[in-house]
Amino acid sequence: MQSGMMDTAAIERRTLRKVVWRLIPFLMICYLLAFIDRGNVGMAALQMNHDLEMSARVFGFGSSLFFVSYFFCEVPSNLALQKYGARIWIARIMVTWGIVSAATALVHNATSFYVLRFLLGAAEAGFFPGVLLYLSYWIPPSHRARIVATFMVAIPAASFIGSPISALLLQMDGIWGLRGWQWLFIMEGVPTVLLGIACFFLLTNKPEEAKWLADDERTWLVSELAAGKKAPRKVPSLPLAQLFRNRYVLCLALVDTCASAAGSTLSVWQPQLLKSFGLTVMQTGLLNSVPYAVASILMVYWGRRSDRLGERRWHTVVPMLLIGVGLFATSLSGSLLPTVGMLCAVLVGAYSFKGPFWALATDMLSSSAVAAGLATVNAVANLLGGGLMVNVYGWVKEATGSYALALMPLAILTLVSVATLLLLTRSGSAKRLAGKTETI
Repeated sequence: MQSGMMDTAAIERRTLRKVVWRLIPFLMICYLLAFIDRGNVGMAALQMNHDLEMSARVFGFGSSLFFVSYFFCEVPSNLALQKYGARIWIARIMVTWGIVSAATALVHNATSFYVLRFLLGAAEAGFFPGVLLYLSYWIPPSHRARIVATFMVAIPAASFIGSPISALLLQMDGIWGLRGWQWLFIMEGVPTVLLGIACFFLLTNKPEEAKWLADDERTWLVSELAAGKKAPRKVPSLPLAQLFRNRYVLCLALVDTCASAAGSTLSVWQPQLLKSFGLTVMQTGLLNSVPYAVASILMVYWGRRSDRLGERRWHTVVPMLLIGVGLFATSLSGSLLPTVGMLCAVLVGAYSFKGPFWALATDMLSSSAVAAGLATVNAVANLLGGGLMVNVYGWVKEATGSYALALMPLAILTLVSVATLLLLTRSGSAKRLAGKTETI
């Protein structure tokens, strides 16, 4: 019997190693480009806002339109992925958003900026929850927090890598008669189209179709995933209309709004906040990458720790508290180094939150509700966290003249989100997962 258990453990390690190395690096690169194309407007604004004579209020509103169209297209997109498969649908998403991102170089006034940001949100909608859904087809529940956290390193890495690259692209100002911010959009949009085409050749829809797995590996993985679907769920099979009204789904969306608001708002406004200390464009780009570098390292550790201990609730709450503390401290800071330190705390919290939270959310949803449920949570969180709070930041900044004080509404939102999660999980809904996981 012990020999059989050892054989199973060996198959598990071998299978997960193959799955992770086959899927995660490629999906990380795709998600990296998603966040570069979504957030590069923050660096572009250092030139673009002056060229187009856009105020902070106009820029904030235009940036937020991404999240409005994202909200309306998110659930239909995820349902389409469930129907047509990840290979086709993720490719479609990437090709269209890459084209729209590159086309942002053509904006010439506030109205065209509004239109392109709205179209970008519609094009990208469904990518993130689609990947979460796709990973639920491949990764057993006991391994999901660290795998999701590893995949989502692409978010802070996008700003860590993207900020200096964007700053360098801004230096192409004047080449072929184009401004630096126009080159930024073109050079960062084209690679997305190419990777979208690559999806047709690199992604396999489900384990049953994976010819690159051995027979025993495929059998173990299909069996393990089927067993995971039998666990009791907080959210049963529901019609789509009822899912939008389900209290667990709505509470999860409110909780996710906290991290979404912090990450989205800082991706758009942080470069301008840092530049307000008198930095050059290149200095701003380099310093803007520091908090994301710190967050990239710690979010993987935190996801692994959540899986190792089989605990989701407090591994989600602690990063949220770190966001709140960092935001309050940043709003009171008046010098550069403390501000950078507190921004590090905010982004470490915002990204360390994601692995445990999405594992918790996936565990709450039944297999028939997971596609629409994940999309609903992400769509609502992006609408409130990105669409609303990016605007609120612009309004408060314009009213007070302070980039730091504009963070205060985000800090208040964090406190509400923490209370919501504690109430949602007070009966132990963040169940412990049996056993310890192996390192892949």
